[in-house]
Amino acid sequence: MTGSQAEAPVKRRIFIVDDHPIVREGLSLMMNREPDLMVCGEAEEAATALQAITSTRPDFLIVDISLNGPDGLDLLKSIRVRFPNLPVLILSMHDESIYAERALRAGANGYIMKQEATEKVLIAVRQILNQKVYVSDRIANRMLQQYISGSANETHSPIAELSDRELEVFRLIGEGHSTRMIADELHLSVKTVESYQAHIKDKLSLKTGRELVQRAIQWNIGEGAA
Repeated sequence: MTGSQAEAPVKRRIFIVDDHPIVREGLSLMMNREPDLMVCGEAEEAATALQAITSTRPDFLIVDISLNGPDGLDLLKSIRVRFPNLPVLILSMHDESIYAERALRAGANGYIMKQEATEKVLIAVRQILNQKVYVSDRIANRMLQQYISGSANETHSPIAELSDRELEVFRLIGEGHSTRMIADELHLSVKTVESYQAHIKDKLSLKTGRELVQRAIQWNIGEGAA
């Protein structure tokens, strides 16, 4: 064996789950340029992702939260049942103050927003492959402050009080999905979705369905996330 062969790094196989083809393509180009990383597969929705992950057996997953059908948190929970030790980085456009901690609770090894520079994605991937957790400095500091002072004194956005499923329904409402569409996408009954909507209105102090839609749209475009 030559010296160059002995020093060649082992390529870690990355699987990407994102509903935007341009994002998948950009991540693939970036990863495949690295000497120690390669993309072994991709998917745009949870159902096909689970099948492909089972067949390709990647070393690492990059998962978006917004997917067609069940979202990335739902997928993450299913992955943890089947592959409890598979490293997962959540890469999302959604506000980390709402999603980062719940992603970690669901089993993610890190959370990074899509607005971050591309080199930070590589830093996050390698940090997680080294068996560390990756979050932004802002979230790390907030979590540390909560640990030190206790979360009882922490002021949360009302949206942060929504359950994972309620937040998923809220996001889909803001994307213009009707109750029937949400039920079909999440494989729930219409009555179950209506029950989630009622809980959301109660937690956000909203009186009508119209107010719920308006608030969800505002949040989705970044005006009502606080």
